[in-house]
Amino acid sequence: MTSAAQDGPITTVISDYGGVLTTPLMGAFQKLNERYDLPDPALNLALMNAGEKAGTNLLFDLECGRIAEDRFLEILGAQLSADLDRTVDLSRFSEHYFAGLEVNTAMVAALADARAAGYRMGLLTNNVVEWGPRWRPTIPVEELFDDVVDSAYVGTRKPDPAIYVLAYERLGVTPQECVFVDDFAHNCEAASELGMTTVWLQDPDAAVAELRELLAERGAPGQASGALRADASVSIPH
Repeated sequence: MTSAAQDGPITTVISDYGGVLTTPLMGAFQKLNERYDLPDPALNLALMNAGEKAGTNLLFDLECGRIAEDRFLEILGAQLSADLDRTVDLSRFSEHYFAGLEVNTAMVAALADARAAGYRMGLLTNNVVEWGPRWRPTIPVEELFDDVVDSAYVGTRKPDPAIYVLAYERLGVTPQECVFVDDFAHNCEAASELGMTTVWLQDPDAAVAELRELLAERGAPGQASGALRADASVSIPH
């Protein structure tokens, strides 16, 4: 589903990673539930219960680089074990999680075509420091993107407006020049409020078609308003 904040020229494409450049995240979590023999709500309930005890949102802390993955999994595994009255060892969680994801080759191809046409390209991902060696080899990051903004390294995450500002400022463009692709509605809404055109990925094939149509109608490759600014920064709360 496309949301157009305005109808000016698009010079820049910014994409999410998980659920956009991969198959849907829900499928990976379903496979995790099967592997660990978990009822559907168990992971979410354990995360909520553990967060209440800790007085923080543990997932947000993980994706903002404030807690190490092994400590996060230790806490979550202990909570699941208590909730289910049996031992749940999550030490291989990330290995199993990424085994449940495949590359969305059609979207990667669409981004590669945009790159070749001369669009400014950015990746904006809520991610985990320790997951870099797992996700980065799945796509040609350096070939596709001028810049990568990873929540785990900048201390904030979507849908905080600050991370979108960081993304478009480092790309040297205005939000009105950008189309942003994400699989979560609230992330797209935050981008739209800043002036970006958005593609909310609900059906992978439909989203690829929407992106290609947008670029065919409003694309202005090679006409970005400013230079790349790898040193751009915004005030990020910790």
